[in-house]
Amino acid sequence: MSSETTTVRQTVSDFLVRVKKGRDDLPDDLALFGDGLALDSLEAAELSVVLEDTYGRDPFSAGGDLPQTVGDVLAFYEAATTP
Repeated sequence: MSSETTTVRQTVSDFLVRVKKGRDDLPDDLALFGDGLALDSLEAAELSVVLEDTYGRDPFSAGGDLPQTVGDVLAFYEAATTP
């Protein structure tokens, strides 16, 4: 796991604590919506803004499929740092 992936995971964790959905662990297969973290559309938009402000890009507005899991979010940033 790259240091950026660890940093992104911490950013997501900090956001979840702020919106009262914090968890002790964030496994890659944890769903962002539904039975997982149960983010609503406003929370997903807020997470998108936090990621954009912090990293200059975010997986929610990059085009293509929206991320569905924590792992999808991490993979977006991992792919951006892989040559």
